[in-house]
Parts: sequence; C-alpha cells; structure tokens
Amino acid sequence: MELEIITKQPAQMTHSTPLLFIHGAWHGAWCWENFLPYFAESGFEVHALSLRGHGRSEGREDIRWFSIYDYVDDVSQLVTSLSSPPVLIGHSMGGYITQKYLETHNVPAGVLLASIPVAGIFKMTLRFMKRRPWSTTKTLFLMNSWYLVDSPALAKEAFFSDDFPDEEITRLFPNLQPESFRVSVETTGLNLPRPKKVKSPLLVLAAENDRIFSLAEQRATAKAYNTEAHIFADMAHNMMLEKGWQKVADKIIAWLTARGL
Repeated sequence: MELEIITKQPAQMTHSTPLLFIHGAWHGAWCWENFLPYFAESGFEVHALSLRGHGRSEGREDIRWFSIYDYVDDVSQLVTSLSSPPVLIGHSMGGYITQKYLETHNVPAGVLLASIPVAGIFKMTLRFMKRRPWSTTKTLFLMNSWYLVDSPALAKEAFFSDDFPDEEITRLFPNLQPESFRVSVETTGLNLPRPKKVKSPLLVLAAENDRIFSLAEQRATAKAYNTEAHIFADMAHNMMLEKGWQKVADKIIAWLTARGL
C-alpha cells in the first residue's frame, strides 16, 4: 500500500527518538501543518502519514470498508521503516489506532490527543443524534459517516471553537473527506481498546470545549492507563489546529523531554 508520508528533519537533532503523528477520522497528514515544523524546530525527527484512503495515499475508493487492523498495518509499515521505534502521537481516531497498535507493540511512549475513548464512540453517536439528527440518521442508514461533517458549518461545529476564523474553515474544509464506516462500527463496541494489554507510557490530552468526546470520557481513558488527563481550556477537538496549539505542542515536548526522549 502506497502511503503519503510527510517527514521533516531538524536542523540540529537534540532528541534521538523520532515522532510519528497519526491523524483522525476525515483528516490526513495535512492536519499536522503546525506541529511538524514546530517539533522539527525543537530538535525532533518527525513523520506524519495519511492512512490508506486518506490524503494522497492509495485506497480512496475502498475507504468505507477498511478495518482498524488495516490502519494499524499502515502504522506498522511506517514504524518498521524508521531507524528506531517512534513515539506515537494520535489525534481522535488516530488515538484509537495508537491504542490498538500498542496492544501488540511497544514503543518509547504514546500521546492521545482528543482521542476516541476506551469506551468507544457510542455516546458520541448519541450526542450527534441529539445535535444533528438528520445528518446522523443519514450516516447510519446509508453507512457513510461523511454526512456528519459534509459542510463547512458542520465541520466547524464538530472540530473547532466558535471563534475559529471562517476563512480558515474555508481553507481547510476541502481537505476533509469520507471515512471508514466499518471503523465506526468497530469503535462503537465491537473492538474497543484493551488498556491492560498496553505497556507503553501514555500522555492523555483533552480539550475543554470538545464537542465530540466529553471530558468525562477523556478522564476515564486516562484512568484506564493509570494516568490523568491534561485539559486545555478554551480549545475544541482539533487541538493541533486550534488557537493555542503551541501550548499543546509544548506540553508534549516537556513530557517527552522529562522522559529522556
């Protein structure tokens, strides 16, 4: 499978462990446009992939039926190509992929960024149904989750704060795309994360104003991994693109540095 991979090398490498960024549903490697240069400037070798069917990777025509294990295989493909095991940094669905990958692999550390919680997306679906009943009904009956975010207004409501600039929504929206419906089913309850199988240390970061996953879900996820969630005030789901994204990046850098990574 040919995957889009964006790599940035630091001018001076001060951290020996590479970082691998894994995007969430409807996104691609493009969503790390702020993080990649920032972490490279901080001395990290950084990589971001577009999962199969996303961005410029192969498989767009089959995207609705890919499984979580297809996405885990994509991560494995990139990890094995690196000179040393990376830190995995997963946003939203990418956090779920990170959790599933770590059930059978060890890496120096992982970061869950507004991640799908250990309890899955059932409560998220109920929230969408309450807020956007028609879009959710279409998604369920037509088995296509694109209808949840298929306009700039819906995308802004789901991913960004109310004061996020409309011109930025106009710029970013064309990059969004359909997502695997099969993974939606798996994350509803058929294939939930199994924290007891994960041995790598995890940092759990959450956004106070996240409309997709609640703070209670994020705190429960952190507790399942024997840690506490760090909450960022005045931020919505897309923490790597929101105003204040540098605070999120700095928290990750400080945590990795404290661990000698």
